[in-house]
Amino acid sequence: MTIQLGAPAPDFTLPSQLGKKITLSDLRGKNVVLAFYPLAWTPVCTLQIPLYEAEMEKFVALDTQILSISVDSADCLRAWAESLGGIHYPMLSDFWPHGAVAELYGVLQADGRSERALFIIDKQGIVRYIDIHDIHDQPSNVVLREAIRQIDPEVRNRPELQDPKPAALPHGGIVMYCNSWCPDCKRARKWLSDNHLAFTEVDITTTPGAAQQVEKWANGNRTTPTFDIDGTIVVDYDLPRLKEVLKI
Repeated sequence: MTIQLGAPAPDFTLPSQLGKKITLSDLRGKNVVLAFYPLAWTPVCTLQIPLYEAEMEKFVALDTQILSISVDSADCLRAWAESLGGIHYPMLSDFWPHGAVAELYGVLQADGRSERALFIIDKQGIVRYIDIHDIHDQPSNVVLREAIRQIDPEVRNRPELQDPKPAALPHGGIVMYCNSWCPDCKRARKWLSDNHLAFTEVDITTTPGAAQQVEKWANGNRTTPTFDIDGTIVVDYDLPRLKEVLKI
């Protein structure tokens, strides 16, 4: 099935990691973002999903409810949400019948995962925005909120809530920019500890400005781990380069 702009959004009910079922039509009167993504615990999704949580106030200010949807089970999503530090908006499980809602919206892939796709449903339940996104790329929340403003005249002129000014990122010694799930981050952490090297960790998913700093160093990518060693940048877990910079 292919969803058309201007068509009524197909209704559905799915369980969530919060232990309750969510029905799309119950959210009439709000703008709704359906954020389909391939799988929990995967790299791009692990950046995308917690960013909605981090910027939830900005979406609430635009009368918008975020619903993320994957083919993972509710138990899997609950464990993943906890590993991400807690996700409080509904993460919906399209596990069984497997991928039924993704198929309803035309974004179920042949391998059983969904596309990375965004739909905005307006307050009357009409599909007003569709972005079948590059599966390897994290969608921009700034672009998404601008689309909501264009769709909803009631929120169009509301100013963007400003992020609090981030604290200065640490400098000096070994600073490792990382995240909670990255296997190479775990290996790097063990290697540094085994060599009795003191280091500071900066989680790019929770520290304001950290992901953007890594992008500047890593040619636009959020590569983890990335190291700032007294001003010398080492991108990725490049052990020969680390040994060279650290002179060990």
